[in-house]
Parts: sequence; structure tokens; C-alpha cells
Amino acid sequence: MDHLTDAKPIRHLLAGAVLSALGAALLASLVILWGAAFISVLNGLAGGWDLLLLYLAAVSVLPIVLSWFVHEIGVLQRLRFRRLLGVDIPEPSWTLRGTGRQLAYHLWALAVAVPATALIVAPPVARRFALRDSRVAEDLLGPDDVESLHARVESLRSSRRDVLLATDQERRRIERDLHDGAQQRLMSLALNLGMAREAITEPSPAREAIVAAHEEAMLALTELRQFVRGLHPAVLDDRGLDAAISGIAARSPIPVEVSVDIGRRCPGPIEAVAYFIVAEALTNVARHASATRASIDVRRHGGRLAVTVSDDGRGGAATRPGGGLAGLAQRAAAVDGELRLTSPAGGPTVLRVVLPCG
Repeated sequence: MDHLTDAKPIRHLLAGAVLSALGAALLASLVILWGAAFISVLNGLAGGWDLLLLYLAAVSVLPIVLSWFVHEIGVLQRLRFRRLLGVDIPEPSWTLRGTGRQLAYHLWALAVAVPATALIVAPPVARRFALRDSRVAEDLLGPDDVESLHARVESLRSSRRDVLLATDQERRRIERDLHDGAQQRLMSLALNLGMAREAITEPSPAREAIVAAHEEAMLALTELRQFVRGLHPAVLDDRGLDAAISGIAARSPIPVEVSVDIGRRCPGPIEAVAYFIVAEALTNVARHASATRASIDVRRHGGRLAVTVSDDGRGGAATRPGGGLAGLAQRAAAVDGELRLTSPAGGPTVLRVVLPCG
């Protein structure tokens, strides 16, 4: 507040005195009306049934009206701080605690209204008084620590959702560019080398070079296809999680039983997380579990998607820091999901992931 001129704190204090006086008169009137209605209710039927019902309605409704006016006066007070001091105070939530804190500030503002008006002849004191007033207002008119923490958590969740969505969109773009660009050109090269290989039938150094180049091109094309499929499979967008997971199972070196029952589709980022968790889990099974068969079960329970991957391997798997299973846990946690692993020595191993699917 060092940037304020002497006039701004004085205008702020004078406006606060007027607003506090008007607010106090209004709130006092409501309290008096409520007290009168409450006393009338205690007197019973002295005024007749019609008046008794009116008093009961007043006793019930006036606290709500009082709470509303407390919040509305708080809105005017926050506007005063923003316009005259440049202090932006966030609005608290409409709770009993928030109403009580704002009422406490109104009582503070009323208590300092009279001395504040006397400070017009002492601008330096007015500046210090306005600074103190702004600190009290930030404590009482704004959100408390719990509300601020909740708002911060929600902001972080929103930012994380935005990052995940942007990452998923970027992955789709890279997949599309590779599929339509480099993969098509590499396929054209492989076809041309294949035609040249068929055209040259006589053994020669040139034919051997073409054969070697053709085989390398086909190998590179296969690896590129696997890489593109790992980025974001097109079948996941086109046909959903059931078809995408069935494709993973079909490529597995061991038999995999698949059961998918999710009804309507989940959001794209959630389906992508579920797909990559299943793909990585099956890769781990094929490489490390010494299993003869595996199963995948994907089901939706209300707003949650449950993904279970199990195998009959040797067990002993664990989520070690830096390991593949720890990476799966981090991927699930990135969307507020949870991963549980059961893998006793000798098997079986059961990996269960629960993801939000609202």
C-alpha cells in the first residue's frame, strides 16, 4: 500500500464508516425483528393462530435473510477494498463459518467507524489505519485456510487434467503424423526395393545389396508400426477399449482371456491410461513371469473403471522404485487412480487398477 496517495486511505475509511453504519442499522433491524417474532412465538396463541404462523415463519426465515445480507454487505466491503486500496479479496464459500467470519468483520468495521472518520486530519495515521483494516478484512472477509487449501487442490487437479489432455492430444498428433508421413514413405520405399529385388534374378553384388536394403526397410517398417501403435492406437479411438485390448491380447506370445464390460465409453485420457497399463502389464508377464496363460478383465462400476490383469506365473512381482510396475502406479495416480498388486512367491500375480470414469 506504499503506492497509495494520502487521499485514498481517507476515502477508504470514510466509505467504510458510512457502509458500516448502514450495514449495522440493517442487520440490527433484522435482529430486532427476529427477536420480536421469537418472543411472540413464546407467548403462544395470544395473538391468534394466523399471527402465530406469521411469527413462526419470521423466526424461520429471518436468519436466512440475515445471513444473505451479511454476505451482500461483505460483497460491498470487498468492492470498497478493491476500488479504493487495490486489495483484491476472494469471496469465501457460503457456509456457517464463512458467514460468522464476515459478521465478525462487520462488527470490527462498525467499532472502528467513528475513530476512522477522525483520521481525515491525520493522513499518515490514516494510511496505517487503512493498512491494518485491509489485513483484518483479508482474514475475515476472504476464504479461510481450509477453503484456500481446497481451492488450491482443485486448481492443481484442473491443471493436471489439462496437462493430461494436452499430452494425449500431442500423442495423437505424433501418431497421425508418423502414420500419414514417415510410415507411408517407408512403405513406398520397401515396395520399390521389393520390386527391384524381384526384377533382378541373377546373383550379383547389386542384388545382394538390394535384398539387404529391402529386409532392413521391412524391419524398420515393422518397428515403426509398433512404435506408432504404442503412441496411441487408432483402434482405441475408432472402436473403443474392448477392441484395443483384444488387439493386445491377440499379439501376446501366451494365451490371454479377455473380458470387457464397460457400457458407455470413458473419457479418452482414461481409456488411454487403461490401454497402456494393460499393454505394459502383458509385456511384463511375457518377459518375466514364466506364465502359460493370462487374463484381462475390464469392468465399469458406476463412476470407476476396474482393470484386472492376472497370470499363472511364478509371482514375486513388486513395485520397486524406478521399475515398470512403479511406472504403472504413477500413470494410474496421474488420473487419480489406484493400483494394487498381489504377487506371492509361486503365483498367481494379480494386478488391479481402478480409474475414475465419470
